[in-house]
Amino acid sequence: MRWLLAVFCLSFITVSQASTAETLDGKVVEKVLVLKSAHQLQLINDGKPLKTYRISLGKRPVGPKLMEGDKRTPEGFYWLDWRKTSDRFNLSMHISYPNISDAARSRREGVEPGGMIMIHGTPDTEDNPEDLFHTLDWTDGCIAMRNMDMREVWGLVPDGTMIEIRP
Repeated sequence: MRWLLAVFCLSFITVSQASTAETLDGKVVEKVLVLKSAHQLQLINDGKPLKTYRISLGKRPVGPKLMEGDKRTPEGFYWLDWRKTSDRFNLSMHISYPNISDAARSRREGVEPGGMIMIHGTPDTEDNPEDLFHTLDWTDGCIAMRNMDMREVWGLVPDGTMIEIRP
């Protein structure tokens, strides 16, 4: 009986989180699209961009993520499946990397695919001001944005939203 209560509570939390997302001009974000070559993250509704943000990528931005530690940002279809606050990176939303294709490729090649790929904000300290990071590709494979942009995306994009990352 406890497990039934737990399932009910978890499903209620998931539904309530999804319903609390804000809208942009009355439109709901249906998908997140990342264009690595353009350094853009777009919020998509009905196949059209609602808003576009400048992003930073992994230190080696060209090509898909091949294995843990390669400093590349993945390419493919994933989900934004959970979120957390971070002392170091402000807010962060987890990308469900590796997907089935990534995991199969890693097994074939005998390497670890890596994980913990996030969309997150940037450090903002006296020693490392936020503006220092904005135009660099500096992450270990994540997608970084200015903190004010990350706060906006955090409010507009619910957990469970699809993210497509293109070259």
